Amino acid sequence: MDTEADALRDDIAGFGDNRLPFDGELYLVRQFYRPPESDRLLAILTAELDWREEDIFIFGRWVKVPRLMCWYGDADAHYSYSGVDHAPLPWTAELQAIRDKVERQCRYRFNSVLANLYRDGRDSMGCHADNEKELGPNPVIASLSFGDERLFRLHHKKRKKASLDIVLGHGDLLLMAGTMQHHWLHALPKTKQLKKPRINLTFRRILPS
Repeated sequence: MDTEADALRDDIAGFGDNRLPFDGELYLVRQFYRPPESDRLLAILTAELDWREEDIFIFGRWVKVPRLMCWYGDADAHYSYSGVDHAPLPWTAELQAIRDKVERQCRYRFNSVLANLYRDGRDSMGCHADNEKELGPNPVIASLSFGDERLFRLHHKKRKKASLDIVLGHGDLLLMAGTMQHHWLHALPKTKQLKKPRINLTFRRILPS
């Protein structure tokens, strides 16, 4: 891990222990944004971001992504996954302000953000690891949630009995670091519960190709 990632680990230690029992680092900061500000940002992001319905190529065929998405970042922060290349949209004023606050907290620089809008409980994120080559060997990812709470589920790739469920709420910040993406898969499963919209912002650093 680079020196910036080491600084992130040291800084986050003040918010609590590593949530993972082994093979990686995962930290949770409850209400990184307090409810009134979270309400304001949820409304702005819902209305102003360029939400799109996308298709991805998995298991040999194209399928619709079960959520709305958009990709923002520095001009050179191109990101490819599941057969789709994402050219970044320029930062909005609100996204830039959020990035600045997250970077101050983490003492780590991010050059892009993947935004997901989960419209209801039927929208989801399949089981995966953020291990694309553009992210580097041990990526640091800051995941910020606004809106209705949803279950974030992790399980170890090899130790089948090793799993972890975390409910992410309005304004919560989750940080993934170390070797987590090598050893753990994560998902946001569908639910039959009545759910209001949720926005998730995952700040990343895309490395030059």
